[in-house]
Amino acid sequence: MELAHGKKIYFLSDFHLGAPNAIASREREQQLVQFLKQAKADAAAIFIVGDIFDFWFEYKTVVPKGFVRLLGCLAEISDAGIPLHIFTGNHDLWMRDYLTEELNANVYFEPKQFEFAGKNFFIGHGDGLGPGDQGYKFIKKIFTNPVCQWLFGWLHPDLGIQLANYFSRKSRAKTGSGDEQFLGEDKEWLIIYTKQKAKEMDVDYFIFGHRHYAIDFKINETTRYINLGDWIRLYTYGVFDGTTMQLLEWKKL
Repeated sequence: MELAHGKKIYFLSDFHLGAPNAIASREREQQLVQFLKQAKADAAAIFIVGDIFDFWFEYKTVVPKGFVRLLGCLAEISDAGIPLHIFTGNHDLWMRDYLTEELNANVYFEPKQFEFAGKNFFIGHGDGLGPGDQGYKFIKKIFTNPVCQWLFGWLHPDLGIQLANYFSRKSRAKTGSGDEQFLGEDKEWLIIYTKQKAKEMDVDYFIFGHRHYAIDFKINETTRYINLGDWIRLYTYGVFDGTTMQLLEWKKL
């Protein structure tokens, strides 16, 4: 994909809409809508790199209530011919075809490599990559198992969504602020992962979310690891103009 003059590719992640309550979530959603309306003016594509929602499960005929302002804004962007690329995160990994059908979005369940203006990008949410965290990796296998998803789908939505939101809150309470802190180069499993992948494949930019801190880290002379931060505390995003990749902060309105 070549970028037309003046066009940019935007990357953002970790909105967790629905948490911790409706009021705070609505405020974030309003900021996101304002950002996306501004980005629409010069966007060649928009990548949302996981955890749009704090919980998301698509029943056969039902999806969770809310977030219509964001979804409507994304629909306008898609209708304007701007490609939407959405990655599932660990909180909204139970997406199916709803966003594809309603928004014409490309939905990805695993990291994927892209080439833009001669630069190679490796993009994914970031959960379950690298060494360690065997407990989560085991749980993710269960959550992504088609049989387990089918069984969960038999729960009434009122019960299923309430149960999932409870476990999401418990998980966040257990993690605390750990995802918001840089652990050091030798302990950051996404840095360890990107260093290994950089030896195996030609990548200019590794783009991830999940960790809830924003960082632009030099892996080697030609490769950078960028974590997009979040839209809970930081309101950070990435932008590529065909030459330069930057990590920037949205000034809340």
